[in-house]
Amino acid sequence: MQKDKKTQRQNEIETAAYELLDEFGYDGISMLKIAKRSKASNETLYRWYGDKLGLFKSLVENNAHNVKEFLNDELDKNRTGLIILQDLGPKLLTLLLSPRAIALNRAAAGDPSGVLGKSLAASGRETVMPLVVGVFEAICSQQIMAGSPAKLAEIYIRLLVGDLQVRRVTGAIDEISEAEISQRSNEAKDIMMLNLLAKTDGKS
Repeated sequence: MQKDKKTQRQNEIETAAYELLDEFGYDGISMLKIAKRSKASNETLYRWYGDKLGLFKSLVENNAHNVKEFLNDELDKNRTGLIILQDLGPKLLTLLLSPRAIALNRAAAGDPSGVLGKSLAASGRETVMPLVVGVFEAICSQQIMAGSPAKLAEIYIRLLVGDLQVRRVTGAIDEISEAEISQRSNEAKDIMMLNLLAKTDGKS
């Protein structure tokens, strides 16, 4: 199968998987249901993804792909850490609050086995977070901030995301607008910088 045609079929399969996930939850769907909805063969799904968990791991990885690609590219370019952070906030928050990310987290919350939740952690946070730490390593190496890059990254994520994703998953709040995402991203960066300035002033 030609690459473009395979990519198109994978997109159709993933779209069908998200639709069924929204309708029936993770436990309520099967590879056969996904195959029928996407008009693909069951054999094709098993050949490409291995099993249902493999397919959903692929969904998680693909959902985080753009942010991981952005971070890898920016770190390779050796750009100023704060410039990377300025662009990273909206991208990361948009990813975490996207309808697809919310659907995956709702499915994980409803999976009593915990398998999907562990897959989300391994393919999402555990892959993206080291790259966010890399941004703060760059910031610290440029003497813009001082401290543990891992700790700074954790603080930044808490400021950026807070409980927004949980509230979206539970339906407590509606979809966040682009303007609100931009404002939240700027506030998280500004608070990190204010903390830095306070420490600097305290030393003088």
